Amino acid sequence: MRIGLIIYGSLDTPSGGYLYDRLLVRHLEKHGHSVSVLSLPWRNYACHMGDNFSAELARRLLAARVDLWIQDELNHPSLFLLNRRLRAHLPPVVSLVHHLRSSERHPALLMPLYRAVEKRYLNSVDAFIFNSKTTRQAVADLRGIPLPPHIIAYPGGDRLHPEIDEESIRERARRSEALRVIFVGNLIPRKGLHILLKALNRLKGSKIVLDVIGGEGFAPKYAAAMRRLAAELGLEENVRFHGHQSDEALRRLLNAAHLLALPSQYEGFGIVYLEAMGFGLPVIASERGAAWEFVHEGENGFLLPAEEKAAVEALAQRLKVLHRDRERLAKMGIAAHRRYLIHPTWEESLTQIRRFLEGRSF
Repeated sequence: MRIGLIIYGSLDTPSGGYLYDRLLVRHLEKHGHSVSVLSLPWRNYACHMGDNFSAELARRLLAARVDLWIQDELNHPSLFLLNRRLRAHLPPVVSLVHHLRSSERHPALLMPLYRAVEKRYLNSVDAFIFNSKTTRQAVADLRGIPLPPHIIAYPGGDRLHPEIDEESIRERARRSEALRVIFVGNLIPRKGLHILLKALNRLKGSKIVLDVIGGEGFAPKYAAAMRRLAAELGLEENVRFHGHQSDEALRRLLNAAHLLALPSQYEGFGIVYLEAMGFGLPVIASERGAAWEFVHEGENGFLLPAEEKAAVEALAQRLKVLHRDRERLAKMGIAAHRRYLIHPTWEESLTQIRRFLEGRSF
């Protein structure tokens, strides 16, 4: 089968959504399908909307020799009208949805526009691939009409091939006097590093070390502001900024950590949560998004309230509890690892997608 994939920018972009897309392409090609990637340039939302009137983009879509299109839903502003204009001439269109833009926090004046554009796009496709139940429900709610054929294919957490046993998790929890916290995510406002830094500021008397791993080029002003905030709060000796790291370096850092804290405003799934659980790390996430589907409050992690001030207070309290109670830290780490072990692997989820596409019941 000849498959076209539409994305913005490079397939090698370091983010969970692009990781999903990248692994799907490799899996499909491994099993004999050809995948052609159509990359649209990154611009602002208004310019992306202008793509719908691009004769060149329409020509490329119509000229492509593919049996179906997979569109990363991130590209919805470039396609919300174009899909409808070309509908009679295009092969089936499958939207791969990681999470909706309208599920994120944006200025109130822009939200009606985002919802209207995204709804029109969601109603222009023939099938869906969702990364979580939460994402499926968000799409169903916004569409307002029954969903076409679709599947939920959870991301895997086994990309980093963690190797740890329960005794090692117990020993690690007891080993260090300092609590080692890790944050893994690109430094953008949605990921909530500012919430974590403010929580650490409330625990200055405690021995807590934070390793921040993530690219700083996606929102450079925010990334610079986070470095300034850490300095202004007097946290220079507690917080280490590592930037983007290779898989091997990330594996070492996760092995050395006690827990993952990523107080993101919204995650359609949150691959890094599951990856951290594979290393026996309890996870502190947000109640907004899909983390609730596998992060169970007080068992293998904690879910923070959506409101920022409340999130800072709750996060500080959770860190204090786990710093003082190493037996609970170990117990939650073991529970996190056990939850990871029963989750579908990447191979299992990608096989599910491939069979869905091969079945062509849309």
